[in-house]
Amino acid sequence: MASPEIEALSGALARLPGLGPRSARRAVLHLLKRRETSLATLLGALQAVNDRLSTCSICGNVDTSDPCAVCADPRRDARALCVVEEVADLWALERSRLFPGRFHVLGGRLSALEGVRPEDLAIDGLIRRVANGGVDEVVLAMNATLEGQTTAHYLAERLEQFPVRLTQLAHGLPVGGELDYLDEGTLAQALRARRPLA
Repeated sequence: MASPEIEALSGALARLPGLGPRSARRAVLHLLKRRETSLATLLGALQAVNDRLSTCSICGNVDTSDPCAVCADPRRDARALCVVEEVADLWALERSRLFPGRFHVLGGRLSALEGVRPEDLAIDGLIRRVANGGVDEVVLAMNATLEGQTTAHYLAERLEQFPVRLTQLAHGLPVGGELDYLDEGTLAQALRARRPLA
């Protein structure tokens, strides 16, 4: 049996996404075995982030500076704006290194069941950014869920008054996906978005 402090650390780690109680205990044991290297490094990194963590006042990204590294990067194309639901979506798109523009994080998606209304999201900030000019394209990168698509349609209606090109991410078959393993919604979207062969 471990001490209350070690049990508390295991419990804290177990609350993280993707870690259950057993995985958390294994992680704690790893940290304890390598206390001088792994534990000290982790503690230092957590403290540094905790001390400097902020939300970007421009796009809503979470970073250790305001504006965040994406908004402060002069190489980014300010004419292209990608709207995402959450910071995790922004980070996923950044990992692809394919989008050269800037981002806007809504902080969620519209959901009648969960009581999330337009005023609960950073939609007004998005409208202000587009209204200020300089944006030629708005990419609505919502998740392919009912709530995500409802949010995209709502945003499209709000943005139709501005002279911007509205686009959205393609949906359908994933690369390497097999038809037999795909759900009906993915198959339906792939069929609706079919295109002619070159």
